[in-house]
Amino acid sequence: MTLSQLRRDARHDWWRGATLYQIYPRSFMDANGDGIGDLPGITSRLDHVASLGVDAIWVSPFFTSPMDDFGYDVSDYRGVDPMFGNLEDFKALVARAHELGLRVIIDQVLSHTSDRHAWFQESRRDRTNPKADWYVWADPRPDGTPPNNWMASFGGRAWTFDARRRQYYLHNFLSSQPDLNFHHPEVQQAQLDNLRFWLDLGVDGFRLDVVNFYFHEAALTDNPPTPPDQVRPGHPQSYQRQRYNISQPENLAFLERIRALLDEYPGATSVGEIAGPDQLPTMVAYTEGESRLHMAYTFDLLETGGDARQLRAILERFAELDQGAWPCWALSNHDVMRSATRWGEERAVLALNLLCSLRGSLCLYQGEELGLPEAELAFEDLQDPFGINLWPDVKGRDGCRTPMPWRAGASHAGFSTATPWLPVPPAHLGLTVEEQEGDPNSVLHALRRLIAFRRRHAVLRDGHLTLLEVGEGLLGFIRENASERLLCVFNPTDETRSVTPPGPGTLLGGYGSTASMQEDRLILPPYQAAYLRLATAPRHAGEHPRNGGVA
Repeated sequence: MTLSQLRRDARHDWWRGATLYQIYPRSFMDANGDGIGDLPGITSRLDHVASLGVDAIWVSPFFTSPMDDFGYDVSDYRGVDPMFGNLEDFKALVARAHELGLRVIIDQVLSHTSDRHAWFQESRRDRTNPKADWYVWADPRPDGTPPNNWMASFGGRAWTFDARRRQYYLHNFLSSQPDLNFHHPEVQQAQLDNLRFWLDLGVDGFRLDVVNFYFHEAALTDNPPTPPDQVRPGHPQSYQRQRYNISQPENLAFLERIRALLDEYPGATSVGEIAGPDQLPTMVAYTEGESRLHMAYTFDLLETGGDARQLRAILERFAELDQGAWPCWALSNHDVMRSATRWGEERAVLALNLLCSLRGSLCLYQGEELGLPEAELAFEDLQDPFGINLWPDVKGRDGCRTPMPWRAGASHAGFSTATPWLPVPPAHLGLTVEEQEGDPNSVLHALRRLIAFRRRHAVLRDGHLTLLEVGEGLLGFIRENASERLLCVFNPTDETRSVTPPGPGTLLGGYGSTASMQEDRLILPPYQAAYLRLATAPRHAGEHPRNGGVA
């Protein structure tokens, strides 16, 4: 299928309820044998991705970069880093994805650049050059200290002194990742032009990294302290409430400019990463209406395990806040511990059941379809500066970034013929794509069934959600629209539990559960989910004011 056919034939809201598959290029597939994944490697494995039944791929950064933060420090927004290939390789990837019916979403790291970007090299030269104000510069305090108390996400102050300008520059992350000054109209336009460059090459949208970090408060007010009981060990920025360095009101107007650009390309979409405090309210504000982001995701589910009370609290809070927001739910990504470890490997399929049952769109991270656990790495194997700087309190993000295991018995599990940039952990060698393809009871086949089940039941994608009390340690809710009403129940405990449904219904199959009905009771074995089509006539959409509720 060509790009023009995709855009002509598809509804412009294809993204609403879609499933995205995140690819971390360094670790997906190495085609040239240098131990690092690349764009041709991705292209060679797109058949596997398409076989899952997903709608699109999200490709993490592959742009020219010194790789201090593995591509999230861009030195050329329009260039492909040679370690990943070249622009022709990217065009081939897009063409193959479209042939398979997959849309292509790419990461865009707009809030900051590498300190080797030509813009920053010019900006730091002096205070009068044309790009002097493209970054956030500030004079020292009278005693020479930084202009305020803002902390960087990777530790230490968010300010670094530059001897040439005799000023500090802001960096919310590494000192080699200076923050752009989005209060400057030329910066906004330059980044919109970079987005247009990739849209013209055929991409179908963008995943916007730390989308609430674009603007800072111009007065540079000190952030207030966080109450001690809310500080997260190993996360230095959590000692402050990030009130003034992120999530500023000016951000909304720029998001509307991004949306206006995307609207010029039928079917193009956006998903924003919301980080920092008050994530769910920010998601609501950023996706409300038709003029801002299409979708956004927070870290709420990305940092949970299988505790039913914790999961209920998140869904309850979203129900309270929801005013037309469109979430993109994720359980794993390249920045957090894999869900199979957080939930427990025996609950890997249950976690996917929950994900596939939520209103909104979904994002799967490579290897999640295999139930891969977090890798345990030695300190000497670490590559992530976050882990290296904060070891041993924080092990960093390398444990979720290890290479995809493709073939049993092959060199480095079929990822590469050379020593990979991160080792393939022994625990992954028995979980390869090849082995799971041959096992109908594998996580891989379970996920395919779940995605197909979600496609058959539109109510799971966009229906109203009402939380229920279904028993201690269990999670339950009703999903309903004008044509269907489903009871969804999840048992994360190690005991068989029974639930009395709120009315008569039919137990659905086709997703691999061994749940059963005994008279009027729903029987759930350990780590199982069940879906019951309730016989009670569903309410009409207009009978409830919002898309969430609690019963």
